[in-house]
Amino acid sequence: MRNLALAFIALFAAVTVISCDDTETYAEQKDRERAAISRFIADSAINVITETQFAEQGYKTDLSKNQFVLLKNSGVYMQIVREGCGEKIKDGETTTVLCRFSERNILTDSLQLTNDVLSFSSIVDKMTVTNTSGTFTASFIKNQSVMAMFYGSTSVPSGWLVPFTYIKVGRQENADEEIAKVNLIVPHTQGHQYASSGVYPCYYTITYERGR
Repeated sequence: MRNLALAFIALFAAVTVISCDDTETYAEQKDRERAAISRFIADSAINVITETQFAEQGYKTDLSKNQFVLLKNSGVYMQIVREGCGEKIKDGETTTVLCRFSERNILTDSLQLTNDVLSFSSIVDKMTVTNTSGTFTASFIKNQSVMAMFYGSTSVPSGWLVPFTYIKVGRQENADEEIAKVNLIVPHTQGHQYASSGVYPCYYTITYERGR
C-alpha cells in the first residue's frame, strides 16, 4: 500500500508539472481547458442538453442519446446513469455518503485516481454531507477516503456535490434497486486543489450510497 501511495504521489507531481506551464497566463490556461472539454465532448459523442430540456425530461438524461446536461451556475456537465433508490437528502439533514469513483484528467487523457480497483476494494470513500436549504456541503472522513489520502485534504470537490439536487441517496435492499450513479465533467473551478491550481478538468464516474 505504501509503494502504491508513493506511486500516486509521484503521478500527482508529474500531473502538476504538466498542467501548470509558467509561460501561460491564467486566461490561456482556461482557454486550453475549454478546448480540452470541447474535444472530449466531441470525441465521446456527448449530446449536451440545456437545463430547460433537462427539466422538461423530468430531470433525467437519456442514456440512449448519451445526454449530459450543462449546469451553467457551476459549469459542470452531468449525466445521471441511475437516479438511485431511497430518498433524496432532506433539507436540514446531515448524513454519511459512500462513494466509489474513477477520476480521469481530461487534459492529459489519463486515469489519475480510483477506488474502484482491487487494491482499494476495502476503502469506500466516506463523506459527511449536509443539505442547508438546497445548498450541499461535505467533507471526506479522514483515513476513510482515497481522495483525502492522496490529495491531502478532506475537502470534497464542489463538482461532486452537484448531483445531490437530482439523485436519491439510499441503500440497495433488494435486487430491483440500484444506488445512484453519475458521470461528470468537472472544470477546475469545481475540482480539487490540484485541478484548481493546475487549471485542468476531470471526468468522473461516481456512485453514491447512504451510509449507516
